[in-house]
Amino acid sequence: MAARLKPGQGPLDYGSRLWLKILFAVVLLFLYAPIASLIAFSFNVDKTGVWHGFTFQNYIKAWHNDAIFNALSNSLAIAFCSTIFSTILGAMTALALWRFKFPFKTPFEGFLALPIVVPEICMGVALALFYSKTGMMTAVRDWIWPLNLINIIIAHIAFSFPFVAVVVRSRLVGFNRQLEEASKDLGASEWQTFTNVIVPFLMPSLIAGGLLAFTLSLDDFVITFFSSGPNSVTFPVKIYSMVKTTITPQINAASTVLIVITLLATFIAMKIQAPVKTEKS
Repeated sequence: MAARLKPGQGPLDYGSRLWLKILFAVVLLFLYAPIASLIAFSFNVDKTGVWHGFTFQNYIKAWHNDAIFNALSNSLAIAFCSTIFSTILGAMTALALWRFKFPFKTPFEGFLALPIVVPEICMGVALALFYSKTGMMTAVRDWIWPLNLINIIIAHIAFSFPFVAVVVRSRLVGFNRQLEEASKDLGASEWQTFTNVIVPFLMPSLIAGGLLAFTLSLDDFVITFFSSGPNSVTFPVKIYSMVKTTITPQINAASTVLIVITLLATFIAMKIQAPVKTEKS
């Protein structure tokens, strides 16, 4: 028999039931226990996985490990560049799909979703074949990016900007076109209307889309593995090569730093979005 709600109770009041609290605690434990154990063992003295004491030496060793430091630097540089171009390209794509009608618009929307739904292994192989068969990236890489990272950046932009486009377009659905018309009636140009009306309205979605592109680029492994050259090692690829032998506290320490960077980016994004929400209210 279905349980009846008491007078004045809503469906959300089921959350006070004990079995739901237990289920919620189990789900949280399942999701976050591995991350908590990784962070905890990054301070472990012993390398065998048995807790023998607290130390910060693992972070110091990871910092002075040139291979880990260079791989993390490469990942941050790639994620930063990929985020900028993915956010701009994704926002422009979303605006074009929202504002204009053009031939083959529906097929274009379908092709835009391909990087989201296609398995990463397929896209990684496709990019690897494209780079090897055309030979184009060798010349571009040597001319533009001496650190041999331009091929990875282009690959990350290719699979990141559709996510930004989806986030921005979902925000544009709620845009009141009368605001744009009022701005033009008051004498504002197209550019002034865009920068003073549309961009502030899109700012939360631009931040959310940019943050999504940043995290997707920062922790990507499969596409990066197929797109990277011999001298371009990112942090996930480096961690994979180290884990094949054994998991050391240095790996845990470097992974913890990556988690902290992601959380810090999320915190900054929430702080940036706060004034926009306040102005609307």
